Amino acid sequence: MKELQISKRLKAVAGFVGEGLVLADVGCDHGYIPIYLIQKKQIPKAIAMDVNQGPLLRAASHIQDWGLEAYIETRLSDGVKALEPGEAQSIVIAGMGGPLMEKIILEGEEVFAQAEELILQPQSEIGAFRKFLGEQGYCIEAENMVEEDGKYYPMMKVVHGNMVYSSQAEYYYGKELLRKRHPVLLEFLLREQKKAEEILERIKDLGTASARLRKQEMEEEAEIRKEALAYYEM
Repeated sequence: MKELQISKRLKAVAGFVGEGLVLADVGCDHGYIPIYLIQKKQIPKAIAMDVNQGPLLRAASHIQDWGLEAYIETRLSDGVKALEPGEAQSIVIAGMGGPLMEKIILEGEEVFAQAEELILQPQSEIGAFRKFLGEQGYCIEAENMVEEDGKYYPMMKVVHGNMVYSSQAEYYYGKELLRKRHPVLLEFLLREQKKAEEILERIKDLGTASARLRKQEMEEEAEIRKEALAYYEM
């Protein structure tokens, strides 16, 4: 039987999962990540979890289609509430907003404390999310970023440890991505710069309080972006 084909984003997330570890996929949606990893023999077994019955039934149906019921269990779960501490060594949370991920990590503290690695792909407030991880005693070990269908997706492999960041740019855009001068991040930075210039041009003559505030916010963001772009000139 041929292997499941998954999106560039999911493939990049799956690529961070440690070999031989039991995986818990939180918010598993279609169950594609565990199916893909079992087929590649990268992991021995997985628990696919979702807070909603609909996605879980979809995942169960896909798992059945590929004949992997012996390797992947499905569980209805709000975050990691249906997971016992130590049951999974690798935990994937992909495609959720940063604040929701923070809530899941805080509520599942005992489970996350015993995990060897977290593979995270937050969709929003990513700078604040990186700060949160540092405050909770986590360290970002590796980062990647992919572009798919005009959208940019940063993702990270996180372990327990100390995180030392020295600038806003590192929190906003990712220390590891900047250190590697990641080409996709550069594309993203240049696109954001172009968009910001166009907005500033549109609002430059507006004298409203909201326009002034927006302009100030954008100038602050531009400074952080400039700091990030400087990594590519080193």
